[in-house]
Amino acid sequence: MAHLIRSKFQNKLSNAATSVSNKSTAKVSGMMARMGFQAATDEEGLGFAACDDLDYDHRQGLQMDIMKSDEMGGGDTGEGSGEGGMGGGEDGVAAGDSHYQRDGTGPPLSASKASGLGEEEKSPKITAWEAGWNVTNAIQGMFVLGLPYAILHGGYLGLFLIIFAAVVCCYTGKILIACLYEEDEDGQLVRVRDSYVDIANACCQPRFPSLGGHIVNVAQIIELVMTCILYVVVSGNLMYNSFPTLPISQKSWAIMATAALLPCAFLKNLKSVSKFSLLCTIAHFVINILVIAYCLSRARDWAWDKVKFYIDVKKFPISIGIIVFSYTSQIFLPSLEGNMVKPSEFHCMMNWTHIAACVLKGLFALLAYLTWADATKEVITDNLPSTIRAVVNLFLVAKALLSYPLPFFAAVEVLEKSFFCERERTWFPDCYGGDGRLKAWGLTLRCTLVVFTLLMAIYVPHFALLMGLTGSLTGAGLCFLLPSLFHLKLLWRKLLWHHVFFDVAIFVIGGICAISGFIHSMEGLVEAYKYGIED
Repeated sequence: MAHLIRSKFQNKLSNAATSVSNKSTAKVSGMMARMGFQAATDEEGLGFAACDDLDYDHRQGLQMDIMKSDEMGGGDTGEGSGEGGMGGGEDGVAAGDSHYQRDGTGPPLSASKASGLGEEEKSPKITAWEAGWNVTNAIQGMFVLGLPYAILHGGYLGLFLIIFAAVVCCYTGKILIACLYEEDEDGQLVRVRDSYVDIANACCQPRFPSLGGHIVNVAQIIELVMTCILYVVVSGNLMYNSFPTLPISQKSWAIMATAALLPCAFLKNLKSVSKFSLLCTIAHFVINILVIAYCLSRARDWAWDKVKFYIDVKKFPISIGIIVFSYTSQIFLPSLEGNMVKPSEFHCMMNWTHIAACVLKGLFALLAYLTWADATKEVITDNLPSTIRAVVNLFLVAKALLSYPLPFFAAVEVLEKSFFCERERTWFPDCYGGDGRLKAWGLTLRCTLVVFTLLMAIYVPHFALLMGLTGSLTGAGLCFLLPSLFHLKLLWRKLLWHHVFFDVAIFVIGGICAISGFIHSMEGLVEAYKYGIED
C-alpha cells in the first residue's frame, strides 16, 4: 500500500515537472522567435529525422555503387578524403552529402560524380604557414603607414586600441568561420557554407533569403573600391613629397599612376600579378625596418612627454577607423580556411598572425610618433629626410601600384557576379562571350572603374581621412558588427553565456565606434574640401 501511494506521488510530481518544463520552453521559444532566434518546431524536428533516415539510405546506396565500380575496375571512385578537424567532412561522399542531408532535395550522387568530387578535393591546398602569410599580407600592408597619425590623436589609448582591435578581429574571424559549420546526425562538424555571403543569406532566411548577401556584397564592393582609391591617393602623395621641387602637383602624379594601372582592365586572372606579391611584401618589411632603424638612431630626441593620456575628441574617432581598417581580413577568411590542408589549424594561425601584427604595428606606431611627435604626418614616410624619403617612397609607390590589381580584380568579380552573369539571372548579360573573351562593354565597365578610382583620388586626396572613413563604414561592419550578429543568430542555442556577452559587447562597441568614426571622418573631409586643406 505504501509502495502504491509512493508511486502515485512520484507520478504526480513527474507530470507537474514536465508541465512546468513545457510551459517554460514554450515561453523561451516564443521570446526567441520574436527576437529572430527561432528554434525548430516539432514538425521541423520530424522533417530533420526523416532527412536523416533518407540520408542513411542514400549513403548505403552510394557505398554499394562505389563497391560495384571497384569490382568492375572503374578506377578511382572519388573517396577523396578531407583533413580532420573542422574542415571538409569525413570523406568525399560526406562532403557532397551535406546539402542533401539538410533539405532532402539533393539528387543522388552517381559514382562518376563522386569521382569528380574526389578529383576536386585533390586540388592543391595551402598549409597553415601559407595561410598565415596571406593574412599577414592583408593586415600588415601599406596602411600601417597611417598608424603613427592615430597615435598623434589618441596617445596611449591609441596604442591600447591597436591591441584591442587585434584581439577583437582575431575573435570575430574565428566566429565567422564557426558560422560555416553545422553538426550532422553524428555530432560531427560539417562545412555547409562557403563564403561570407552564404552566412549572411542563412541568417536572413526564410523571409529574406538573399538580403544578407546583398548587404555583404555592397560592403565588400565599397571596401575594395576604397582600397583601390587609397592606393592611388598614396601613390600621388608619395611621389609629390619625394620630388617637391618639380612643378608637378599631387593630382598630376595620381593621374600618371592611374595611367600605369589601366592595363588592370584587361586582367582575366591574377597569375601575372601573384609572382610579385612576395617581392612586394619583402620590400614593405624592409621599408618598415628602415623607418624603425632611423627612429632608433634618434632615440635621444624621443618626446615621451608628448604621448598623451587624453584624447582629441574630434580627431580620435578617425584614428579608430584607421586602426580598424588596418586589420581587415574577414572578407577572404572563409575561402582561405576552406583551402587549408588542415582547417583545424586555422585558430592557431589566426592567433600568431594577429599577435605578430599587434606587436609590429604597436612598435612601429610608437617609435615613429616618439621621433616626430606633433609633427607626425598622415603618411609617416613624409617625415623622413629628403635623401632617404625619395628612395623609400619609390619602393612604396611600386608596392602600391603592384598591390592595386588585387582589390580591383576582386571588386570586378563581385560586380560581375552580382550584376553581369546570365546564369545567375542578374540584371545585365554576361561580360564574356561564348569563347571566353571579354566583351567590349565589359572592358568599358572595367576602365570606368579605374577612372572612378582616379576621380575619387583627385577630388578627395586625404589618405588618413579616407582610411578612417572606410574603416568606420565597412571595416567595422565586416569585422565587428556582422560576425557577432551572425554568430548570435546561427549558433544561439549552442553559445555559452560569456560568448553571448562577448558578441553583444563587440556589436555595441563596434556600432558606437563605426557611427562616431563615420561622422567625424565626413566632417574632416568636408572641412578639408571647404577650406582647401592639402595633405
